[in-house]
Amino acid sequence: MHTIELDTPSSTLSLYARAATGKKSGQLTGDSLPPLSVTLKDVQADPKKLAQYRSVCGFTKDLCMPATYPHILAFPLHMELLVSKAFPFPLLGLVHVRNEFTQYRAIGNQEILDIECSLEGPTTVSKGMEFDIVTKVFAAGNLVWESTSTNLYRCKTDVDEQKKSSSAEFSADTVLHWSAQENIGRRYAKVSGDSNLIHLYAFTAKLFGFKRAIAHGMWSKASAIAALDQYLPIGPFKVSVAFKLPVFLPASVQFQFTETNGNVEFHVKDSDGVKPHLAGTLTPLK
Repeated sequence: MHTIELDTPSSTLSLYARAATGKKSGQLTGDSLPPLSVTLKDVQADPKKLAQYRSVCGFTKDLCMPATYPHILAFPLHMELLVSKAFPFPLLGLVHVRNEFTQYRAIGNQEILDIECSLEGPTTVSKGMEFDIVTKVFAAGNLVWESTSTNLYRCKTDVDEQKKSSSAEFSADTVLHWSAQENIGRRYAKVSGDSNLIHLYAFTAKLFGFKRAIAHGMWSKASAIAALDQYLPIGPFKVSVAFKLPVFLPASVQFQFTETNGNVEFHVKDSDGVKPHLAGTLTPLK
């Protein structure tokens, strides 16, 4: 395993610039991604940026950081992996398809954290190759949070597309109506560092084949966790989501959820409550 040890997180804008100018082959050497990891020690959330994140995603003020915020702290490390010369796939055009995190205990707003990120995969699927960025967050040497972000690199494969198995129809107990403003992509980019052009403006999104800018998937997930605040367990829990159809900005969407014995199933759908944008589960861990 080759480990990049950072003293400070790099500017995500400079990392995007490297991604835009660097050339990637898109071809694997061997059957797996290179054994590459990135570490950053003594990480502490900036109070101002944390407050802005809460405002953008709908979290209320608390002594503990939002359960999705470690992803923001780790994002520059994700970018370091993806722009590395050893990583074969081009960053621009990657699709974030799934995200799962486990919080083992609440993290204080100003706790000192150590972060490790590494690559796993890929797995060949019908639409290309999926790979994982695995993140682990430690406080005083103890694992307090970890996540797996699954991304898709689109390419031709010999794998046939699997038919989706039929499942029981989801029935929501609660439906909330959200308004995703035209500028929410820019606002989230400012607090997260994720300045991918598909999220910023209609004209920059059109460069990548989208009719308008689309909302960040992790903004949708964070907004869901904020809306489910009263259902979050005191102890360890896991939240898994799959990103479906993009949310074109501006948009009106429905946030639907149902709770059963502490387990919550939730969906973000279009204004009619039909087309899926996100599907997820919140599961307490014993």
